[in-house]
Amino acid sequence: MVMSSLANASTFEVVSIWSVLFIAFLGLGYAFMLRIQIMRHDKGSAPMQEVWNAIRLGADAYLKRQLKSILPLIFILTGVLFFSVYVIPPSEEALKRFSTFTPDMVRLIVGLGRAAAFVMGAFFSLIVGQFGMRMAVEGNVRVASAARRSFGEALKIAYRTGTITGMLTDGLGLLGGTLIFMIFGIASPDVLLGFGFGGTLLALFMRVGGGIFTKAADVGADLVGKVEKNIPEDDPRNAAVIADLVGDNVGDCAGMAADIFESYEVTIVSGLILGLALMAITHELKWLIFPLLVRGIGVVSSIIGTYLVKGSEKKGDEKNIQSRDAFKSINFGFYASAAISLVAFFFLAMFYMHEWRAFLSVGVGLLLAIIIDEITKYFTHTQHAPVKEIAKSSQTGSATLILKGLSIGFESSAWQFIVIALTILTAVLIYWGMPTVFVLYGVAMTGIGMLTLTGNNVAMDSFGPISDNANGIGEMAHLEPEARQIMADLDAVGNTTKAITKGVAIGSAVIAAVSLFGSFLTDVTKVQAQMGILENLRLLATGIRISEPMVFIGMLLGAAVPCLFSSLTLDAVAKASGLIVDEVRRQFRIPGLMEGKVKPDYKKAVDICTIAAQKELISLALIAVVSPILIGLVLNVEALGGFLAGVIIAGQLLAVFMATAGGAWDNAKKTIEDGLYGGKGSEAHKSSVIGDTVGDPLKDTSGPALNPMIKVINLVSLLAAPIIIHCRRTDPGVIATIIISFLLVSGAIIYSKRGSLSLAGKTPACRRQA
Repeated sequence: MVMSSLANASTFEVVSIWSVLFIAFLGLGYAFMLRIQIMRHDKGSAPMQEVWNAIRLGADAYLKRQLKSILPLIFILTGVLFFSVYVIPPSEEALKRFSTFTPDMVRLIVGLGRAAAFVMGAFFSLIVGQFGMRMAVEGNVRVASAARRSFGEALKIAYRTGTITGMLTDGLGLLGGTLIFMIFGIASPDVLLGFGFGGTLLALFMRVGGGIFTKAADVGADLVGKVEKNIPEDDPRNAAVIADLVGDNVGDCAGMAADIFESYEVTIVSGLILGLALMAITHELKWLIFPLLVRGIGVVSSIIGTYLVKGSEKKGDEKNIQSRDAFKSINFGFYASAAISLVAFFFLAMFYMHEWRAFLSVGVGLLLAIIIDEITKYFTHTQHAPVKEIAKSSQTGSATLILKGLSIGFESSAWQFIVIALTILTAVLIYWGMPTVFVLYGVAMTGIGMLTLTGNNVAMDSFGPISDNANGIGEMAHLEPEARQIMADLDAVGNTTKAITKGVAIGSAVIAAVSLFGSFLTDVTKVQAQMGILENLRLLATGIRISEPMVFIGMLLGAAVPCLFSSLTLDAVAKASGLIVDEVRRQFRIPGLMEGKVKPDYKKAVDICTIAAQKELISLALIAVVSPILIGLVLNVEALGGFLAGVIIAGQLLAVFMATAGGAWDNAKKTIEDGLYGGKGSEAHKSSVIGDTVGDPLKDTSGPALNPMIKVINLVSLLAAPIIIHCRRTDPGVIATIIISFLLVSGAIIYSKRGSLSLAGKTPACRRQA
């Protein structure tokens, strides 16, 4: 199969591609091996299993309802992607790959491949999110049970459960990209766009829906339980506590896993598109093979590094000792994987690529991941100054605490912007004096290098909600104080690992978007060349000229989209959390509930969150999918490039700001709950709860949702740009498309606003429906 699609491949290259395919299955096999290990552990006492079962049923119900909501749009877009190849002539690479077929047959083959790849990308993203989340649910009760015996065992179970999701992300992402490359060869970029789009769209659904669910429950539960009733976070008398624990899984586990999975896919797509452009210049296949080999090395290094994470069997007498042990072990695994990868990259670059530039490009990406880890850790970890300063400001009230958190969020955005700018500058310096396409390829390799340790990063992220759920189960099942302290320690570590991986996800989203931006330039230039446009007038030669009014307008509109997107998601959380507040207050008025004689109805809060989350999915997806088509058709393809630049810049700023500020507020609250400034129930604690409540939807809903949104817009632009170039705005079909696109975007915005307002204004009806 490889030999037929890559006739010029050397024996080493053919063996390498088969090896990469084997490594993909190795990663999946490692995930299933860990699953067997985890499932052997006990699920604890009957009360623990009762809480766990409620979480499991709530999560399953949410995911089933979400799947029903998104399937119709997936079906429609599959057809659109198939027919998109009939609007323009087949690419030269596709004609060359399938040279024995007529152009019409080539169109059919590429169309079927693109549609099938779209379905495969969506399906793989769904598997990563749903299977990973279900394993997190299976793991949390086992972590709670293990905490009764030792800190080390609880840490190992929590981290390895998260590693299952990480290796699914690694294995399926590598499997899909490698299979498409093996079948389509030099024509694979045409098909890989569908694969990336499918994964990215599903990530958007899971991020938005999961984010709205989890924060509606969390905010509502905290405002009534902690602030009004002065009861603990996971008190079983709180009617929203199960919805809150369910939300940790559908938001942080399923949503983040799908988010990083689509970044993993997208960097491969952009790397192969740009590698194909270099292959046309140098006539060397290595530019296409190298990204896949780097990915394979990353999977192997993640397997080794994640297996090294083991906690001390000692039960420390002091919380910070245990927290440091957990961080030390997790960091050891991360840096072990990084070291293995760097050594392997060096030998691959020297002995296969025969140049140092390739090694530096992926090495810089790996270094970027580490630097972003450290920046995020500094701004969100309880041991560093920013979180301590936020906690200190709680003594003067919630207003000063919120202001301090906003300040830290903005500062972290500035530093991450500087680091990413220096990274791109490094790519320019590495390929100094060479054509622009080499620089763009270097940026793409930086993105691939950054996501080398995807298995480790996803494991760290899933570790957070698994530990959080275990802590909640321990609270509701009334476990002994020593076990509760171990789970609280792991929960505190998990808050920081979640913040770190959110930083990596945002940084990788920006690098992936810049890589796609480079692919956009090369693809548009290729189509312009086919149309006979002079070389000095092609987009790669002229660049995106913001001095052109239309391009500047496009950039302004692009910067507006992340703001609009954030507004709509925050509004959805605000309305849904209002319903949860009303429901929890209503149940607290039930005689005997506060005394523990009557159990609350947890299912009603779960149903309210589920309904609220599903209402926003299609409308927000339509904004991301249709807006670049509308901009490209109304303005022009260069203005669409400006639109992409605006989306990337504004999206990065907002995403980092929201994720960091929210994480810092959360950990400031936890330091106070550990006894600082009066501890739980104090005025400082109440102020910190308000700050955490404000920050929760920022760090877990709106901020993370921007990552897939940026990449959906970039991928749609890549798919649409060749068609837009061939269109004339005076054609009746184009005019009709513009009108329909405008109505879809406007209707989506109006529906989202009216839908959430309607939800807020009809609480009794919603309750009856729940």
